[in-house]
Amino acid sequence: MADRPIIPTTTAPSTTTRPKRPRPPSGRTNLASCVVATIFLIFIIIVILIVYYTVFKPQDPKIAVNAVQLPSFSVTNGTVNFTFSQYASVRNPNKAAFSHYDSSLQILYSGSQVGFMFIPAGEIDAGRTQYMAATFSVQSFPLSAPPNMGPTLANGDGVGFNFGLRVQPTMEIETKLEMAGRVRVLHFFSHRVKVRTGCRIAIAVNNGAVLGFHC
Repeated sequence: MADRPIIPTTTAPSTTTRPKRPRPPSGRTNLASCVVATIFLIFIIIVILIVYYTVFKPQDPKIAVNAVQLPSFSVTNGTVNFTFSQYASVRNPNKAAFSHYDSSLQILYSGSQVGFMFIPAGEIDAGRTQYMAATFSVQSFPLSAPPNMGPTLANGDGVGFNFGLRVQPTMEIETKLEMAGRVRVLHFFSHRVKVRTGCRIAIAVNNGAVLGFHC
C-alpha cells in the first residue's frame, strides 16, 4: 500500500478585535440635558425678576391739587348753589404709560354727596406730568347747620374782639379725586392702579371765596 502524499495545511492568521466602549444609557443623557435647561431657565427668570423689581416695578401715580376756585356762588334762603373748579397735576413715575379710566371727582358736604363728575379716560406717558382741570355746577343744597363763624381774637380775660377785622361765617366741603387704571410693563405684565386724594376746603359764605384748602 503506497503512502499518501502529505498535504501541508495552512492556518489563517487570527484577527484580534478591540473591545467596544459601552455607550452611556440614553436616559442619563436626557436627564442631564433637562437639568441644564432647567438651571438656565431659572437663571433667566431670576434676571427678569431683578430687572422688573429694580427698574420696571410699577408705582402709583402721584396726585397733587394745585388750586380750587368757585367761579360762581350764591346763598338764597339757606340754600347754596355754586360752580366748582379744581386744578390738579398727575405725575406718572413709571417706565411705562399709565392708562386711566373709571376716574371721578366727588364733592361732599356734611357727609353727603352734593356734586359728582366723571373724568374722561386718557393716558399719561412714562415719567410725564399731566395737568387736569375739572369744572362743573353743583346742585343746590341746604346748609345743614348755621355756618361756622370765622376766627376771633381774645384778650387775656377771654373777651372776644376783632380789632376791626371782618369776621365772616364759613362752610366746609370735602372733595375726593379717584383715578383707576393700569400700567403695562415690558408689554407682558399688567399692573392695576387705583389712587385717591381728598381735600377739605373752607369757603366764605358771604361771597364764596376759598379761604384755604388742605389735601
